[in-house]
Amino acid sequence: MSKHNGTRQKTGGAKKTLWQFVKFSIVGMLASVVSFGTLNLLIYMPFIRDLFAEPFKWFVFDYPVIRDTAGKVLSGGLGYFIAFNTANILAQLVAFFVNREKTFKSSANIGVTLPIYIVFTLMLICFSAWLSPQINALVINRTVFGVFIGKGLAANIANMGISFVQFVVYFPVDKILFRKPKAA
Repeated sequence: MSKHNGTRQKTGGAKKTLWQFVKFSIVGMLASVVSFGTLNLLIYMPFIRDLFAEPFKWFVFDYPVIRDTAGKVLSGGLGYFIAFNTANILAQLVAFFVNREKTFKSSANIGVTLPIYIVFTLMLICFSAWLSPQINALVINRTVFGVFIGKGLAANIANMGISFVQFVVYFPVDKILFRKPKAA
C-alpha cells in the first residue's frame, strides 16, 4: 500500500467518524426530547408528585425530600427517583435502536450487543441516579441571574447535566458495539 492510500484511508475514516458524531448528536437530541418530555410529564402527575414527600434511600442512592422555607415539598424523594430514572431508561432505549440503525448502520447481532449495552447502561444509570439528586439539591430553590429555580427547572438542569455525561461516554461505546456495518 502506498503512503498516499494510507493517508486517504485515514482521512476517509475521520470523515466517517465525524459524520457519525453529527448523527449521534442528532439522535442524542431525539433521546433528550424523550427524556425531558417523560420527566416533565411524570413530575406533574399526581400519583408521582405525591411520592416526592416520601424519602428514598437505598444503597448509594439518596433522594431526600426537598422543602421550601415554608415546609412545602418541592422535589426529591421516591417521586423524583421514579420520574428521573424512567425518563433516563426510555431515552437510552430510543438511543440504542436509532444509533444502531441510523448512526452506525450496524448489523451487529442484537443478541450480543443489547445485553452488553444493557449492562453498560445499568452502570451509567446507577451513576446518574446517584448524581442527579446531588445536582437537583444543589440548584433547587435558588435564584441564579434573577431566575428562580423551582422544581421543574431544577429537575431539568439535573437532567441536562446527566445527559451531557451520558452523551460523552456513549459515543465511543456505541462506536465499538456497532462497528460491524450492514452489508451494502
